[in-house]
Amino acid sequence: MQRNKVELLAPAGSFESLMAAIKGGADSVYFGVEQLNMRARSSNNFTIDDLARITSVCREHNIKAYLTLNTILYDHDISLMKNIIDAAKEYAVDAVIASDHAVLLYAKKVGLKVHISTQCNITNIDSIEFFAAYADVMVMARELSLMQVASINREIKRREITGPSGNLVRLEIFAHGALCMAVSGKCYMSLHSDFSSANRGACIQNCRKSYIVTDKEQGTEFEIDNEYIMSARDLCTIDFLDKIIDAGVEVLKIEGRGRSADYVYTVVKCYREALDSYYEGTYSHDKMDDWKARLSTVFNRGFWDGYYLGRKMGEWSNIYGSKATRRKVYLGKGVKYFDNVRSGEFRMESQSLEVGDEVLITGPTTGVVQAIVNELRVNDMPTGKVKKGDLFSMALNEKVRPSDKLYKLVDA
Repeated sequence: MQRNKVELLAPAGSFESLMAAIKGGADSVYFGVEQLNMRARSSNNFTIDDLARITSVCREHNIKAYLTLNTILYDHDISLMKNIIDAAKEYAVDAVIASDHAVLLYAKKVGLKVHISTQCNITNIDSIEFFAAYADVMVMARELSLMQVASINREIKRREITGPSGNLVRLEIFAHGALCMAVSGKCYMSLHSDFSSANRGACIQNCRKSYIVTDKEQGTEFEIDNEYIMSARDLCTIDFLDKIIDAGVEVLKIEGRGRSADYVYTVVKCYREALDSYYEGTYSHDKMDDWKARLSTVFNRGFWDGYYLGRKMGEWSNIYGSKATRRKVYLGKGVKYFDNVRSGEFRMESQSLEVGDEVLITGPTTGVVQAIVNELRVNDMPTGKVKKGDLFSMALNEKVRPSDKLYKLVDA
């Protein structure tokens, strides 16, 4: 029997990332507006006024748009929550990702579809049955094994648990990106240390720092194994997607609304290729090695497979920040694009650029463009190198736009 293909869900923390996700091959995107979402602090959040443009772009490219409204809410938040949901309904957002019961109730009242957030920490079939009164899609707790996910999926079918649409409940899991040391992200460290609540989207990530343990009796200090003992490595599942699909997962979610557009593009494109290769019957170890090498070029804290394959303890990073094998160097901005000769004009604001370098261009309409510089021209004359202050052009097969940012990619 032909099974439904897995939906690839990508993060969009900006218009650049939205277009990057589309170019990478996402089936759907999720994004936050205003402050009632779990990335209120770390991403350039959209406003309610942006909803019309977001949904228009998504419809134009035939992908679904999901709005995250997944923080805990207080009484003074209810009015804003209702305004956001009313706007989401007006502009035909496909679903709201939620955890607070107030959101579930109001979304159901106005007829907006709901996806249950990981913040609800769903770990059993009875919880699925409870939330099925509100939602068709549910994100499983990140601490489950694939064996547990598969068991829940079998029970959904056996009990014929359907959501409001009348269809069987679909299961969603996180496939790639940052993992929190706390159970499904419910952490209070940031609140206790800096009065900045992670559960209100304002985590300051103090768990990512290094700590020294002190013996209170003697005052002896230990730096434990030189590891960041609360900073988990990033989740990566690209080399066991077959097991994930076999477990009955139907939505594959990439974490990263606080990440750059090139991160979103690279990760989405790798997982798009991996899913396509699975259905084509060409999913292989050689391809997995290539995908992991490409994933390593963008932000990561090192990779591990989470708890899906039966791990009992996490794996911790041994550095602060990223282990990316490549980094971006800012060069300048776009000036114009010449369609007739497929060439982009740029102004160099810093550094230098040579023939043979690899460049990255990002913009809110462009998304992400990567290219190798084959030719550089200044005043329409070929040159091997351009420097700060130069107005230059280079051949580009994809259209770029004024004010797009130009970077050079170099080894980290």
